Amino acid sequence: MLTGDWILVSPHRMKRPWQGKVEDLPKDDRPAYDPTCYLCPGNKRADGANNPPYKEPYSFINDFSALLADTPAGGFAEDGLLSAKSESGICKVICFSPQHNLTLPQMSVEAIEKVIELWQREFKELSANPAIKYIQIFENKGEVMGCSNPHPHGQIWSSSSVPLELTKETVQQKNYFEKNQTSLLSAYISLELKKKERIVLENEDFVALVPFWAVWPYETMIVSKRHILNMTQFAKQEKRSFAVILKQLTAKYDNLFNISFPYSAGMHQVPVNDGEHPEWHWHMHFYPPLLRSATVKKFMVGYEMLANPQRDITPETAAAKLRELSSVHYTEQKLQNG
Repeated sequence: MLTGDWILVSPHRMKRPWQGKVEDLPKDDRPAYDPTCYLCPGNKRADGANNPPYKEPYSFINDFSALLADTPAGGFAEDGLLSAKSESGICKVICFSPQHNLTLPQMSVEAIEKVIELWQREFKELSANPAIKYIQIFENKGEVMGCSNPHPHGQIWSSSSVPLELTKETVQQKNYFEKNQTSLLSAYISLELKKKERIVLENEDFVALVPFWAVWPYETMIVSKRHILNMTQFAKQEKRSFAVILKQLTAKYDNLFNISFPYSAGMHQVPVNDGEHPEWHWHMHFYPPLLRSATVKKFMVGYEMLANPQRDITPETAAAKLRELSSVHYTEQKLQNG
């Protein structure tokens, strides 16, 4: 629906025996401060610069940026077959907390609100640059997702063109908006709230659900109930509600297998400096790879790479499992049970 892609759902494949790759359990014994970590306060980063002794969420230009602001414009087309163009941009790192051993579900709602406020400031600042057309806020959590440093952090990549996935979502949302004069995701969450089959969490301002078209085993999406183009439009209450549902959802993920649950997550927001896009509706995707246990993940290979995405459990089953889990992090439950 949101991208136009079809998904093959094969729940009977969960019965097959597994003798393949088994991941190591993530380590859960990190100190609050690591003198060797290049993201901890006061430490030297890879490029030789020193982090300030920050006490709250902190951002800086990525020392190994994939996109560079001073990339010269250019490109070529050859024989009607080959084409290339330059892409410029700004990449930033967002340290969520000065504490090395915290992740979002272990942070307080107030601390998560401060992360949200930093995201908002970065979005506003980057969107003021006319060379920027899209701002991607995301987090890779866990070694299995290629995270290069365990310190709680995310990234922002802002680019001079609108990326492929966002272009696909723009087309689908625009087509629906032009036909129905309402946002695609407003209509979709209205349907989901009536059916309740794929809802994981809900509060006054946001819904967390397993999308009907989910590809990854426990994929979820947070959608604002109000038709909002980007997160700078959050009202004060919405900012608080987002912090609450973000903490609760990520706690449920960790509680699924009692580990620090890996995922790639990111917000999809309206393109900037790209004309009017009334069709756009803010949302946040979570793509976690784990399938059967803390050590067995879904591999997108073979048929998935060559033909069509395929998932092994139904969205309804995944939503039911997540829904029944506590929103209190398992480490906090242990302390309470003492």
